Amino acid sequence: MSVKISLLINTLKVGAGLSEKEIREGYEIFKAEKNNKLLAVIAGKHGLEVANLQAFVDGTIRRMIFDGEQLSELLAPLELGWKARTQKELALVEDLASLLHKLAQGREISGLDV
Repeated sequence: MSVKISLLINTLKVGAGLSEKEIREGYEIFKAEKNNKLLAVIAGKHGLEVANLQAFVDGTIRRMIFDGEQLSELLAPLELGWKARTQKELALVEDLASLLHKLAQGREISGLDV
């Protein structure tokens, strides 16, 4: 049994009968909450606003294109020099890559693996 499923099972109430639809909806909510928590951790680690990082991730998934210019704009409020910004971009992409791949559900995100 995968860890994700066991975590979901642990959130269910004992004795509560659920329909297949309710289980599916609950699982989707569970996945979204888990992704939101991960995004908040990544945002905090990199000194970014969660909403701004969420907008960047949503835009990337919507277009299926990883846009380096938008990444630079996301980090602009940190007012880093070019060298520090480049290092921060690389670290952020490293932390975001697995989440983006998961959200893409097997589809290729153009520019992400460059």
